[in-house]
This record gives sequence, structure tokens and C-alpha cells, in this order.
Amino acid sequence: MAAATTSPKPDRRPATPFFSSGPCAKHPGWSYENLKSACLGRSHRSKAGKAKLAEAINRSAALLGLPPDYRLAIVPASDTGAVEMALWSLLGERGVDVLAWESFGSGWVQDITKQLKLKDVRVFEADYGSLPDLNQTDMGRDVIFTWNGTTSGVRVPHGGWISTDRAGLTICDATSAVFAQDLPWDKLDVTTFSWQKVLGGEAAHGMLALSPRAVARLENYTPPWPMPKLFRMTGGGRLTADLFQGATINTPSMLAVEDYLSALSWAEKIGGLSALIARANANLEVLSDWVARAAWVDFLAEDPAIRSNTSVCLKIVDPWFTGLDKTEQAKVSKQMASLLETENAAYDIDSYRDAPPGLRIWAGSTVEASDLAALTPWLDWAWAQARG
Repeated sequence: MAAATTSPKPDRRPATPFFSSGPCAKHPGWSYENLKSACLGRSHRSKAGKAKLAEAINRSAALLGLPPDYRLAIVPASDTGAVEMALWSLLGERGVDVLAWESFGSGWVQDITKQLKLKDVRVFEADYGSLPDLNQTDMGRDVIFTWNGTTSGVRVPHGGWISTDRAGLTICDATSAVFAQDLPWDKLDVTTFSWQKVLGGEAAHGMLALSPRAVARLENYTPPWPMPKLFRMTGGGRLTADLFQGATINTPSMLAVEDYLSALSWAEKIGGLSALIARANANLEVLSDWVARAAWVDFLAEDPAIRSNTSVCLKIVDPWFTGLDKTEQAKVSKQMASLLETENAAYDIDSYRDAPPGLRIWAGSTVEASDLAALTPWLDWAWAQARG
């Protein structure tokens, strides 16, 4: 056992100790009263139901600044469902480059190589905390990548590596980046996200944005494999236009729709996309200032240029901890997370199960900087307790 360390128990807790990386914290001012206008007990295909769904689509597109010729749809199964729809519907027409530097990107590699069994696939991987060389990609091929690695805290710094005159499609899993980072839409042909990340909505609903180039691929290419009903976006060789106007493939939760509309209203009220990005950046700054003072911890992403401002992943660098094997390290990080939950200081901040042992703190736009400032002394306290 290491020599005992001390850190006084803080006397102030975060007012909202919800720092889970999904589902994420509800927006400030959220209340069950916000759901009273939900279209309940009605068909989602009724005029009222479709109007709510179309409103969610149209307001999302406006808030994000999607180009007017892009299409946006609500799809089943969260961000995962949206990515799978894209992979199954669009791939196979040409070679594929896949970038992976965390668990979800690695999952797309498995789907492409083991499930779709594509032969012409190049995989570019990097360890947690790093990015592969983005310039290795060939824009004559389809390129699949996550913009922000939720389980690694690593994000793509910019879209300069993506050619504007590319022949292939770019398929981007952006679920923990959308609404918190500035995305170059002209570089992204397929973009997926979910409600329960940056805007703190409820689970099960994904969103799928398509460029005109992606629509053209859908209408001019038929994959060689059977297409599950949940993935179908065309009929008779034409895009199913109703899907992008609120006619969902399966039955959505209208209560979750209302909750998402509430989050959109909050975002619009505080100043839109620029305000959301500014909040996330300010939250990262709070954690960055603390990490600079705390000798026992550092960012998993060592390069500030690729450091996420939403899913902040931390590694423990104290020599006592690094001298433990991975199993013992995981026990320590879980102990810290459990202590903080027991004290109602932070919920759900242990690292993702496939990531290196450490901590993962959501710092997206719905989190208050004051709550993160209140959290940091508790992190020091929990480390002192676990260190013993």
C-alpha cells in the first residue's frame, strides 16, 4: 500500500452532478413541464405527429446551418442505427478507407469487414489518445470516420484533409461533436448523430444528414446484399422523400420528440450554434486549468489540437497508479467513480469499458462551467481516497 495522501472533503457539490457521456445532462432550465405539449396518444403519422417530427428536423437543420440542399431524417436506433443505415445502403460501390482510434470507430471496422465482408478495405488505426494520419486517406474511395471519439476524447481538428472534389463519399459519425463543434458540411456527405449527446435528449432516436452526392449514390447504386427494412431509404430507385419530412421508418417516442424540441428551444434562446460551441469550449477550459494544477492526472489526448471539448477523457499518471496492472488500475478508477456517486458529486464518470482505465467527464453544452469548477476538488478528494 502506498503512503497515505490527504485531501479535504470539499464543502460544495456541483448543483447538477450529471456528467455521463450519454445520455447526457439535460439542458439548464429543463423541467417535466417542458413536455406538456407532447403529441401523446396519437399516431406519429397523424397530421399533428408528422408536424412535430418535421419541426424537429427543420429546426435541427437551421440550428446546425445545414446547406439547403442537404437532407435530414429521424431514424431508428440512435446514432448507431444512423451509421448502420449509411454503411449498408451506400458502401460497396468503390473501395473503402476506415479510420479508427476508439471503440466506436473500431466497431465500424468490424461491421465493414466482418458483416458486410467488403474486400477492398483499408484500415487506418491509432491508439486511444491519438489520431491516425488523416492524409493517408484516398478521396477516390469512401472514407468512414468519427469526428469526435466519445470513448477516447480525441476529435478531428479540421476538415482540411478532405478534398472538395472527392470522388468517394465521406461518412462521419459525429454524435458527440454535432452542436458543440464547427463541422465543415461541404466536406461531409453523410453525418450521423443522436439526441442524447450534446443537447441532452432522450435515447433511441438517430439523425442522418445526406449531401446531394450521398443522395445520388442512393439513387444510382444498389448494394448486392439484402437490405433490412429499417435501413431502406429508397423505393423504385428514388429517395424516399417522406423520410426526410417526418415520416419515420418505425414508431418514434413522441415524448422524446417533445423533449428534443425543448432542447432545441433552449439552444435557440441562448444564441444558437455559436453559443453552444462557446459553452463547451468554456467547459473544457475549466478542466484544462484544473489538469494543469493536478499532478496525478492528464488528458488522454496529449495534443490540445485534437482534444475533445465534450467527452473529456483523463488518464491517471501518478507513478503508483501506472505501476499497477490494468485490472488493478480499473479497480481504482471504478472506486473513484463509486465514491463520487455516493457523495452525489458526480455520476457515471468512469472510463468506457474498452478504453484505458481512467475518468471520462462530459463537458458538452448542457453542462454548466460552475458545476465543473465545483467538481474538480472532488476529483482530487476521490483520488486521495483511492490512492490511500
